[in-house]
Order: sequence, then structure tokens, then C-alpha cells
Amino acid sequence: MKVLIVGLGSIAKKHINAIKTIDANVSLFALRSSRDAFHVDGVEDLFSLKEASLHKFDFSIIANPTYKHCETIKSLIKLNMPLFIEKPLSNNLQFDDVLKDVVDKNIITYVACNLRFLPCIQFVRDWLQQRSSRINEVNVYCGSYLPEWRNGIDYKKNYSAVPEMGGGVQLDLIHEIDYIYWLFGIPERVRKTLTNSSSIGIRACDYANYCLEYNNFNVSIVLNYFRRDSKRTFEIVLEDGTIFVNLLEDKVLFKGETIFSSNLKISDTYLEQMKYFLKCLSNHAFTFNSVLNAYDTLKICLT
Repeated sequence: MKVLIVGLGSIAKKHINAIKTIDANVSLFALRSSRDAFHVDGVEDLFSLKEASLHKFDFSIIANPTYKHCETIKSLIKLNMPLFIEKPLSNNLQFDDVLKDVVDKNIITYVACNLRFLPCIQFVRDWLQQRSSRINEVNVYCGSYLPEWRNGIDYKKNYSAVPEMGGGVQLDLIHEIDYIYWLFGIPERVRKTLTNSSSIGIRACDYANYCLEYNNFNVSIVLNYFRRDSKRTFEIVLEDGTIFVNLLEDKVLFKGETIFSSNLKISDTYLEQMKYFLKCLSNHAFTFNSVLNAYDTLKICLT
């Protein structure tokens, strides 16, 4: 297997580790923006699209800063290979020409929202499809402490804190919007509040509150960068009881009783995600989160 990587930050290394677990003999190449860029052992550096075009890659991983995704996808479309794109798809909605090119060229794409591979979310999706109980309300919460996300890095200078680079909690934690879209589809109306007035003092949005209106129920999504005791949960209030999901513990409760649990951690989902993507490639099948699907999620986030 031969893979081209654009962007060699912490998230790219997670994808690289997943690939190496699946195929220890994988050949890895990185398309670098500068000859002064740091070298990563086991990865061969390339410095132009022309140089990359001399190789036949099985797929490319796009893991550079969010604001560069659109430009990068446009460039790699020319090489006519499958694209594995780190979420979010972009930091804006100026994407129509890219979507058209991907569709016209019949390119397999996947936007990496790895929480779809967390067993508790998969369990709830299957569980809801087997029941007819009416949903009255859904509440989603994700809060963690941005200053402690990356050791040895000034969080105020990292992309998460810089709006021009695609930073902001609403984009960084778009996972929550994505799995709600995966569970319930596109809402009829979206209302939101975005602020950056907390004690962590960044220019990007550090608090987001969404209300997604569906036909018979509403979904509340709260995201923040400033909670020191991390919490990642959602609950679905049904007419006959409440489902409570703890993503950090991979556990599901209904009416207070545990109905599902596993030992899988969110960090384990990167491997399951990569296995899924490679299976789609081997079957020449489109993924369940193509750029078209991810664009729907992005519209919910940004509209």
C-alpha cells in the first residue's frame, strides 16, 4: 500500500499509526510545503504536486490546517485518487466547485468523523431503528480544557485558537453535530450562539450552543473549550424513558439501567475507522461520510 499525506501534525500521526497497524509494510509519502519542514522517520518527503504525480498512490490523507483543505482537495483531485480528509471538511461553505469536481470524477472520499465508530453511538443508532418510541428531546454536551490538549504547545498560538486557521470549538468539536446528523438527518432549522468570552482568552469561539429543530423534537448541542473536568455525553428523552450515553466511558443507560458498555476508548476508533475506509476502497464503494455528507454537516455548523 502506498499513501500520500498532506499535513504531519498530531492527528496525521494517529492515522499513520492506524495504517501501520493494518499494513506494517505501507509506503508513506508526505507532500511538504517547505524544504525546511521537520522530517518524520519512515515518511518520504515530496515537495511538489508534479513530484507526487510520478507515484501511484492508493489514497491520500488530508490532515493539514482546516483553512487549507479546499485548496488541497482541488490540487489532489488532479491525481484522481481516493481522499481521506480529516474533519471538518472546511472552515467555510465556498465548496460548490470542489463538490462538483469530486462527483464528476467519481472520486471516493471520506471525511474522518471517528466517533461514528464508537460502539455506544453505533448501539444507539441500531437501538433507535428497532423502536417506535417518540423522541421528545435530545441534549448533547461536550466540554474539555483546550490549554491541556497538547503538551508543550502554546494553545493560544495553535490553530484551535485562531479563527483564520479554521479554529473554534464549533469546528474542532464538529463530531457532535456529525453524529446527530448521522442519527437524525438534516434539521429543519438551526439556531446558534457562539461566543469567546471565557477565562481561557482566545480569539476563536470557545463556547457554542446549537438548537436543531426537527419535525417533532429539538436537539440542544453545547460545546466548550474551558471545562477542566472533561464531559462528553448525550441523552435522548423518549416518551417511555430516557437514553443516556457516556462517550468517555462508552456506556449506554436506559431508565437508569446499563443496556450497553464496552472497554473501547475513543482513541481506539481511529483504527476501526481506517479499516472501514480501506474496506470501502477494496470494494470500490462510496463511504457513509463522503464530502457531500460532510458538507451537510458543515452547513449545520456554519449556516
